[in-house]
Amino acid sequence: MNDIFGHLATGFSVALTPLNLLIAAIGSFIGTIVGVLPGLGPINGVAILMPLAFAMQLPPESSLILLAAVYIGCEYGGRISSILINVPGEASAIMTALDGYPMARQGKAGVALSISAWSSFVGSAVATIGIAIAAPLLARWALAFGPAEYFALMVFAFCCLAGLMGEQPVKALLAAAVGLALSTVGIDENSGIYRYTFDSLHLSDGIQFVVVVIGLFSVSEMLLLLEQSVTGNVAVKPTGRTLFNMRELAMTWWGTVRGSLIGFVVGVLPGAGATVASAMAYSTEKRLVEQSDPEGAHFGKGDIRGLASPEAANNASATGSFVPMLTLGVPGSGTTAVMMGVLALYNITPGPALFEQRPEIVWGLIASLFIGNVMLLAMNIPMVGVFARMLSVPTWALVPFIVTVSAIGVYSVHATTFDLVMMVALGVVGYLLRKMSVPMAPLILGLVLGNMMEQNLRRALSITNGDTAILWESPVSIGLWLCAAAVLVVPVTMRMLARRRAGATEPAASA
Repeated sequence: MNDIFGHLATGFSVALTPLNLLIAAIGSFIGTIVGVLPGLGPINGVAILMPLAFAMQLPPESSLILLAAVYIGCEYGGRISSILINVPGEASAIMTALDGYPMARQGKAGVALSISAWSSFVGSAVATIGIAIAAPLLARWALAFGPAEYFALMVFAFCCLAGLMGEQPVKALLAAAVGLALSTVGIDENSGIYRYTFDSLHLSDGIQFVVVVIGLFSVSEMLLLLEQSVTGNVAVKPTGRTLFNMRELAMTWWGTVRGSLIGFVVGVLPGAGATVASAMAYSTEKRLVEQSDPEGAHFGKGDIRGLASPEAANNASATGSFVPMLTLGVPGSGTTAVMMGVLALYNITPGPALFEQRPEIVWGLIASLFIGNVMLLAMNIPMVGVFARMLSVPTWALVPFIVTVSAIGVYSVHATTFDLVMMVALGVVGYLLRKMSVPMAPLILGLVLGNMMEQNLRRALSITNGDTAILWESPVSIGLWLCAAAVLVVPVTMRMLARRRAGATEPAASA
């Protein structure tokens, strides 16, 4: 423990220099703005700034501090558009929209923004402490995950969708199946065969995540707003408080802690990502709350607990993804993969030796995560009132603005009009699905996780020449399969027991 404090002292001596403090503040602000804009996300933000940081001839630790601040800033910013206009800035913010947007429609936009900022702060802080204390140990544990274990993890994540199904499981399963189908479009990475492209070169790279999310969420939401304005059914309540109170903090505290721990553990796994973490945290919190407080649970309708837990999880996961990058030289996420390019530019090889050879880089980065996290909280809380007033903008001005920003985000991916047409088509489909009460979250999660699930299954089977026994041979795989089965079986069993108890009490009461 003394060694850890000594290393942190070294890190803070690096991170607290005037240059690095300024860089952390600039990176945090840029990251928040990039996170708000649909279609950009942390990968694009970091990729854009990476050559700039190198061209400015910044020291390697300063370059990493800048890009890390942009990364965690994007995680903060992604919640703003999710809560205010139901447009997730990236996949990890999908769960935030489920309860954040209904809260905004109920006039609680300020409360939603402030409690989500606090949860983001706690999640990132817990993960940063985890990095400082247990990075080498957790990195060795992550090595136990091969393709079979990752496939089991993806299955477990899909089983967690049962927590998002609500009262219409068939529609949720249909949405997840559609998402899985969309993930198969494009060139097969193993065989090179075109799948479901209908001889269109525009579909050879698959249907881009940005196009799907903006179409299904942004465009469909704008269509719903226009419909409500025509019918006179727009019912957005005026924004009240801009900050959460102590009762709301106490209500969400343990959910925030649980989400932080789930997010950090998932973040340590290379490639698992904040999307898996936020989905697991949301479904876990939903189950626990519905068991302990069935009358007070309103998940999907503006429950503050359903907002805090996944928001803590996605920030903890993003911060936790630095563990495999620093200790193993393996990117924990797409964004950290780009950041590894910065180290390559400086001829620095990440891995266990980095802790001994360049401690100022490792511990300076870890210390900067603490500092950047405090800066982001200090930036976001005062801006809550400004962000919340976006909801008071009239529909005739808000809709064109959001559609314009969405179109720019989609066009920036490939610079083709095909993506814009696809965005509009998916927006109409999303509008029809939402009119039929089909949930969008399982569809998006199916799209995001489908490719990862397929690739890990193929890698696992290629190791054993098609022998499926590898999928449940290791203790880690067995544990994940048992967890997946429990997630599906336990709620059904509990409901059956509850019905039996209710049925047994009715005759007794009538007698």
